[in-house]
Amino acid sequence: MEEKDEKECCSEPTDKNMSCCSVESLISIDKRGQMVLPKEIRKKANIHAGDKFVVVSWEKDGEVCCISLVKVEQLTGMVKDRLGPVMHEIFPKK
Repeated sequence: MEEKDEKECCSEPTDKNMSCCSVESLISIDKRGQMVLPKEIRKKANIHAGDKFVVVSWEKDGEVCCISLVKVEQLTGMVKDRLGPVMHEIFPKK
């Protein structure tokens, strides 16, 4: 069985339809705090000017170690999938 490095932060995806992460590119942050996503990644992810994203960070030992961008549309679906059943249980239809 493979041992995980204690410094490793991000975990395996729990959704069976998701594949594991992959390193796509190396980017840098400019003086204004901006970054450019390479064209190939934008095309592959169907990202266009004006698209909205949620920034999700993971912390380990008090430091942010991973940052992810999630399209707002996908986050809305995830929230509905997770909270929908809970809300139905709390507020059952009469």
